[in-house]
Amino acid sequence: MNGKEKLPYRAATITKAHPLDADDACCGSHPLNAGEIRTAPANGARPVGDACCGSCTPEAGDTRTAPANATAPLAASQAVNGAIRTPIRIMQMDCPTEEGMIRKKLAAMPAVTAMDFNLMQRVLTVVHSPDSLDGILTAIRSLGFTPEVAAGDAPLADAVVPRQRRWPLVLAAFAAFASEICHWLSLPGGTSAALALLAVVACGLTTYKKGWLALRQGTMNINALMSIAVTGALLLGQWPEAAMVMVLFTLAELIEARSLDRARNAIGGLLQSVPATASLQQADGSWQEVDVGTVTVGSLLRVKPGQRVALDGWVEQGQSTVDQASITGESLPVEKRPGDAVFAGTLNQAGSFCYRVSAASDDTTLARIIHAVSEAQGNRAPTQRFVDRFARIYTPLVLVMALLVALLPPLLLGGGWYAWIYKALVMLVIACPCALVISTPVTIVSGLAAAARQGILIKGGVYLEKGRRLRWLALDKTGTLTHGKPVLTDSLTFDARDIKALYPLASGLASRSDHPVSQAVAQAADIAGTPPALVSDFTALPGRGITGVIAGGQWYLGNRRLADELGLATDELAPRAAALEQQGKTLVMLMGEGRVQALFAVADTLKSHSRDAITQLHQLGVNTLMLSGDNTPTAKAIAAQADIDEAYGDLLPADKLQKITQLADRGTVGMVGDGINDAPALARADIGFAMGALGSDTAIETADVALMDDDLRKVARFIQLSHATHRILRQNIALALGIKALFLLLTLAGAGTMWMAVFADVGTSLLVVANGLRLLRQTPRERQTTSAAPARGNVAGQPLR
Repeated sequence: MNGKEKLPYRAATITKAHPLDADDACCGSHPLNAGEIRTAPANGARPVGDACCGSCTPEAGDTRTAPANATAPLAASQAVNGAIRTPIRIMQMDCPTEEGMIRKKLAAMPAVTAMDFNLMQRVLTVVHSPDSLDGILTAIRSLGFTPEVAAGDAPLADAVVPRQRRWPLVLAAFAAFASEICHWLSLPGGTSAALALLAVVACGLTTYKKGWLALRQGTMNINALMSIAVTGALLLGQWPEAAMVMVLFTLAELIEARSLDRARNAIGGLLQSVPATASLQQADGSWQEVDVGTVTVGSLLRVKPGQRVALDGWVEQGQSTVDQASITGESLPVEKRPGDAVFAGTLNQAGSFCYRVSAASDDTTLARIIHAVSEAQGNRAPTQRFVDRFARIYTPLVLVMALLVALLPPLLLGGGWYAWIYKALVMLVIACPCALVISTPVTIVSGLAAAARQGILIKGGVYLEKGRRLRWLALDKTGTLTHGKPVLTDSLTFDARDIKALYPLASGLASRSDHPVSQAVAQAADIAGTPPALVSDFTALPGRGITGVIAGGQWYLGNRRLADELGLATDELAPRAAALEQQGKTLVMLMGEGRVQALFAVADTLKSHSRDAITQLHQLGVNTLMLSGDNTPTAKAIAAQADIDEAYGDLLPADKLQKITQLADRGTVGMVGDGINDAPALARADIGFAMGALGSDTAIETADVALMDDDLRKVARFIQLSHATHRILRQNIALALGIKALFLLLTLAGAGTMWMAVFADVGTSLLVVANGLRLLRQTPRERQTTSAAPARGNVAGQPLR
């Protein structure tokens, strides 16, 4: 039992910041201070507390760090340890090449101490010295970008992608097509050339401008490569081809931008389900429609049938059924009565009810989920980090190859300059790694969004990709496998004293704890009509029980471990306790005046889906074990009902941590828990899963994945989604590299053309984006258990086929 008084569930507790790449600094089990970089410990272990997990060290020159409060919305400039942290939106920044240009420019400024890039959201967060923001914005503008910062203390406005004018592209397409016809009809060369130049000018000036800025910075992005290639084609007299290449490139860029916007907005669209107004009770008792943004915490709102809930809160009056699939992923509506939580954006169905607001509009569970997914996008998955490193080698390598193709055959083999320079220009277009680089973040973001839609909040792509390697899953018992609301089944004393006379003492202690066993005792006393005794100097004893002073005497309510520590376990107690424990019941003892005064037996039952969840995990090759603070016989009895492989009871938080550490040598290990005593084990596990509805704030904040409706079957869904994500990642990498390799070979063989190279580059980008977006269509019903999953008990670390 723990002594934490349960507070209303707040959305702010479901996020754990992971703004850094996993190979750049901390794993994110805790936030970093601005400007702080932590390196890896020797053993690579994930610590509890402030030490970094240190899965990797930062790359040279990389000063990225975490925002001071990564769970907050994108706010205006904030003071961080004497420096200023400012999020800046740059709409033109959606590729690592733009990131490289900005990083190179700002790294030379002494005022800039840290940078954090989120390309999918087009946001750069800069930690800088005071009064240096204007210089930073000027430096960004010098690169041809348009930076946006928040005004005053307001949060950074949502991104609004400006609509591009279509008529220049339409004009360019007609001109390019006409140039091609003139060339086919062998009309005077000047006509074809004039039309081609018109097409290039109409749609290619932006590309040339961006390309020139990139070249000035010493960066070879797609715009620079296209500018060189099209200019070279014009100089070689390939007028129609140069025009068609520029038109196709511009059109493909437009389509790709729309596809990427779909990935960016995959989860943000849920905000549209939140109503703009709410019915607020006034001081005189009347109801008035007001703007949601003006409603304060503690206000009373009313929801009618068919309306959506505007803000998070607790039901005070009335009852209804609410569809909360947008938060928890539950397919069936949930009954809501006084005392139940409701979430913004959920749909009220049958009745009408009033609820007390618990969170402002920018602090609701839905807003926090969306922001958590956005923050998770910046935590690069291992495949994404590999691709980024590969791209740094790939582009220079192909550029060198293009240069050699242009020079060596004419100089050494007597080849024609025209033909080989043309081949080199085609290779320049193929050299851009955009399709390869964009394939991973789009897939990861789609996977994160698909999980969030199903009530699974994943706090970083690294965990989404790691899930497929899960080999061991440790589970807490109370509240995780069981309902967490046990009832009192047996109560007895060891003398002639009436048990009801002891109820006030037990209830006084039990009512101060949020542990389900304590709550069962307090509820039984309440039903018996005995008021709780007044308790002072209350203290929680993690893993053992609770204690406090009643009427001047020290009293304890705890398990057998506590009785042993106090020296109060007797021969008379042992057989009675053993008989109850063999029935799978949990024991709690009231101790005071130097002996055990009463013995309470509490029974908890499995959740209806727990056994099904364990079966699904076994089918996925995951071995399961229970780690419980409850007594060993009870733990084993519950484990047998759920078909769990191994069970351990009488564990303190340190014991759970030790078990997880031992399992780490046998493969990737996960931990599922919901209490404060689970937090150390959650932090040490490779993947920590927290119960998002019943879980304590500490457990949810420490975990890497939050199950928003406490359904254990979602762990299997998470693993299945991890398999699907990895499969699509491999497909995208194969597509990007395979198509480019094919066109490189065609070019060297003399069969490649420049317009084919455009399809090889931008066309491949469209393919990988579309393939990555398939994850958004994943639903629990569509995803079946992977047939190729390894059998239980496989060799630790053996990859899935």
